[in-house]
Amino acid sequence: MKNLFLILVITFFSANIFAQRQMKNIEDLINTKEPGWDLVQEWIGKAKNKVEILPCDTAKAKAALYQTQVTTRSPMGAIIYATGGLLIDHGWIRILGSGHARLNRSLPEWNLGKSFKETGEVPQFLLIADDAAGGFFAVNGGALGPDPGKVYYLAPDNLDREALDLSYSDFLSFCFNGDLADFYKTLRWNQWEEEVARLDGNETYNFLPMLFTKEGKDINKVSRKAVPVQEQYEMNMSFREQLGIGK
Repeated sequence: MKNLFLILVITFFSANIFAQRQMKNIEDLINTKEPGWDLVQEWIGKAKNKVEILPCDTAKAKAALYQTQVTTRSPMGAIIYATGGLLIDHGWIRILGSGHARLNRSLPEWNLGKSFKETGEVPQFLLIADDAAGGFFAVNGGALGPDPGKVYYLAPDNLDREALDLSYSDFLSFCFNGDLADFYKTLRWNQWEEEVARLDGNETYNFLPMLFTKEGKDINKVSRKAVPVQEQYEMNMSFREQLGIGK
């Protein structure tokens, strides 16, 4: 598992942040001898939490893999190439793949304009997943902290980027087998499951009062509405800047 992730990190990130890289052909990225999807499927088969695999469109999968420039030997490349994305725990967490009608954004599409400006740039971080409460998971490429390759969580109740000390593979294990109820104990309201299961993967909940305020600390006493995930992300970034937390 660690070797697979090491390949991912070396392939995707480099010391030359935002430098242009030599783009590999799609044929060079598809590993048929040691496909990472076999391993990811094995993990999913043993998962304690509910995992839904969204099917992918082959052409879109190839395009997303090429744009991301990761090999299918890696878990990230495997998920991009073999799935439209993964929905975890009634759709509470959405792990990005190559896009699907219920999660209509690929990993590279979602990162464009956020972690890189144009295809071919090496990003300082990479957004890999988000959740129904408006939290965002990202792999550190050097900009988030002194631990490249590790996952950070931008929490909606404090707008801080929390270092989880997890690699991408470890993050998948957390999603598949972790105690999500404990991790999200302050962000889940009573009887959230049925409501979240109907939520589109391109939406997240916006809360009023906002969860990072004193008045918004009790999730069961605030109002909520579904908003586009892009809108929520931009709002989070704007408030972070206004509060002096970071861009």
